[in-house]
Amino acid sequence: MALRRMLGFSDGELMRSDAKPCSRLMRHTAGICSVGGALGFWTLCRLYYGPRITVPRTLRWAACGAVSMSASTALLVRLLSPECEPQNIAAYDQKR
Repeated sequence: MALRRMLGFSDGELMRSDAKPCSRLMRHTAGICSVGGALGFWTLCRLYYGPRITVPRTLRWAACGAVSMSASTALLVRLLSPECEPQNIAAYDQKR
């Protein structure tokens, strides 16, 4: 699924054996960016509503920010990371 091969960024090499697998890289990136997305959207909510702010409204905005940022960054990692190229996923999935 990686776009690196289609865009010409891939040389088809296998990653080193101590590299992070694609699934772990996606999970860690999505977890970090969900916190950032929640804080960012919470700030946008505070700026947009001003004195009319309510707790349920801020929680909704924060939840939407967390979900949207984690999903979009996980997708970008999956599409553009060299660890997520098919040959590297296959090499990691093989048991030694």
